[in-house]
Amino acid sequence: MHTVVTPTREKKRAEFSATGKRKSAIARVRLRSGEGKIVVNDSPAESYFGRETLRMIIRQPFDVTGTLGKFDVSANVNGGGLAGQAGAVRHGIARALLTMNPDLRKPLKNAGYITRDAREKERRKVGRRKARRRPQYSKR
Repeated sequence: MHTVVTPTREKKRAEFSATGKRKSAIARVRLRSGEGKIVVNDSPAESYFGRETLRMIIRQPFDVTGTLGKFDVSANVNGGGLAGQAGAVRHGIARALLTMNPDLRKPLKNAGYITRDAREKERRKVGRRKARRRPQYSKR
C-alpha cells in the first residue's frame, strides 16, 4: 500500500511595498493583510516610537482611508531622527495603500499624505552661527 502525502499549501498573502521619505529619513514599508500590527526595524511601533504623537502620525493614513486594523505593517527605517522617521513611515504606508487600491488616492491626497514633504535642513554658511543666525553684535 502506497500513501501519497500532499503538502499543505499556505494561502499566499498579497504584499504591497513602497518607499517613504521625510527629511533625511528613508522608510521601506511592506503592507500585508492582517490584524493591524506595526513593526518598525524589527521591534513593535510602541517601543520604537516612544511618544504617542509619533505613533499617531504612523496610523494617520489608515484613519483617513478607514483601513485601521486591516493590515500588518513591516517597515525598515534609517537616517534622520524619530520625527522624520515617523513621517517617512507615514509616507510609505500611504504610497503602499495606493498601490493596493488606487481608489484611496482622493482621501490620501486631500489629507496631504501622498506628497513628499521635501523640507530639508539648510546648510550652515560661513560667518554664521547656524544657517541664517548671525553672530551677536558687539558695539565695543
